[in-house]
Amino acid sequence: MSLDNIQLHPIVLQGLFTDSLIDFDNHQPINQKETNKTIATLGNNKQYILIVVASEEAIYLPDDQLNFLLGVLSACNLSMEDVAICNIKKNKNISYKTFEETLKSEKIFLFGVSPAEISLPLEFPDYQIQRFNNQVYLSAPILSKLQTDKAEKTILWNCLKQIFSI
Repeated sequence: MSLDNIQLHPIVLQGLFTDSLIDFDNHQPINQKETNKTIATLGNNKQYILIVVASEEAIYLPDDQLNFLLGVLSACNLSMEDVAICNIKKNKNISYKTFEETLKSEKIFLFGVSPAEISLPLEFPDYQIQRFNNQVYLSAPILSKLQTDKAEKTILWNCLKQIFSI
């Protein structure tokens, strides 16, 4: 008798498979605090563009980095009306799902923040335009590094030209 042709009695099969593959009784209560979570952001988010940073020093960004970012936005024909800046150091336990649900973000720029820090289920290197979940992601080094490194600024600018069709 080979293992390919084993026949078991129905009662034995019933004993082996006592649990269902689908758990219909898995009703986990929804935590109201999680669903009504608000995110502290700077900007009006009119074009659903999110800029995610990680700064311990300021609520959103230090002044010099904010001024640099405003220059980058201006080059892309954007202003603070169009974007939202979120500091993940001041918004604890935040994920890409929160951004999607709360801010309806379509374009998300990570400056000095890895995809894993926002629980994104994929990894990608800096300056790789990544599409996921009907959103466009771009990861780049921290803004203070971009301010001082002309080569990095050029690479960022080339990515922004692609994303915004400039």
